[in-house]
Amino acid sequence: MKIEEGYMPFRGYQTYYRIVGEAQPGQAPLLLIHGGPGSSHNYFELMDDYANTGRQLIMYDQVGCGKSSLPEDESVYVKETWADELIALRQYLHLDQVHMLGQSWGGMLEMFYLTQYDPKGIKSVMIDGSPASIKLWTQEQHRLISYLSYEDRTAIAEAERTGNFSGPKYLAANDRYMERYCWDDPDENSPEPLRRPTNGKRASLIAEGPNEFTENGTISDFDVTDDLHKIHVPVLVTNGTDDLCTPLIAKSVYDHIPGAKWHLFANSRHLALLDQHDEFISVLDHWLKSND
Repeated sequence: MKIEEGYMPFRGYQTYYRIVGEAQPGQAPLLLIHGGPGSSHNYFELMDDYANTGRQLIMYDQVGCGKSSLPEDESVYVKETWADELIALRQYLHLDQVHMLGQSWGGMLEMFYLTQYDPKGIKSVMIDGSPASIKLWTQEQHRLISYLSYEDRTAIAEAERTGNFSGPKYLAANDRYMERYCWDDPDENSPEPLRRPTNGKRASLIAEGPNEFTENGTISDFDVTDDLHKIHVPVLVTNGTDDLCTPLIAKSVYDHIPGAKWHLFANSRHLALLDQHDEFISVLDHWLKSND
């Protein structure tokens, strides 16, 4: 299988991209947009085999993440930068006709792009585990925290009250919360791509904040709910039953996009690609084929 890697110049920085497989007539490539802000393309490598079906996969590291430039300048870490980068990448790689799949923050970026920039040539979009409103997201995170043990709830509440997110009790509680609703901390048994660093700590702290429930970064006011009616491309909303992106969050996206479809992964946390790999690929494949 052919894998091509490269760098796109972007605003004096460099954006790393990775192309798996070759473009086939009648099958538009799939552009994969990772989460975070501050994650990387790494987990999308779990999809490499899917390119054997003749579907070219294109993944990249958003600036501030992975193998892309990691700017010191804090003003870079805003949603507009990443939207401009997405536009630039489509032009640079000549992705005139493309399917898109955004996971978590990647789906938020898709919604921002589709509602504010009116792009052309988008065959379909999959929004995987993404909120249209950060306010609803943080509200739901606090509801999820309420299912944790008394000790963990207390440790998280204390950290929120003091703004000190470095204490051992808080860190342990946050780990358990993430394992329950997001994914496990990688260990030697995890797939190799998940063990690689994402290099996105700075991006994450500036754009999101210290964790999933204290959103005080540059995207803390993110809310495109009232603009979702402007999306007129086929959209599939997905999430897991045990996901940071709760069914309520997914429904609030689904309800506002004309003609959207929704698939709930019954045994998944925040990354169905990992928790229910085969079902995820099957749902995705059916979706893309029906929208080629």
